[in-house]
Amino acid sequence: MKISARNQLKGKVTKITHGPVNAEVILTLDGGQQIAAVITNQSVNSLGLAEGGVAYAIVKASTIMIGVD
Repeated sequence: MKISARNQLKGKVTKITHGPVNAEVILTLDGGQQIAAVITNQSVNSLGLAEGGVAYAIVKASTIMIGVD
């Protein structure tokens, strides 16, 4: 797979929570950090995602915002 995004993080799918339209997919990286992504249920199916499988978190963002109370 070749893509332009430089931030590609390989992980293990540790949890998929399906909603009516979207699913939350949790990837656990080698260091134990977790990343959550919300994608459509159709994308989960077409990518063949399953708990225990390997996938990549691909981050392409021009802005990251942080806030505090």
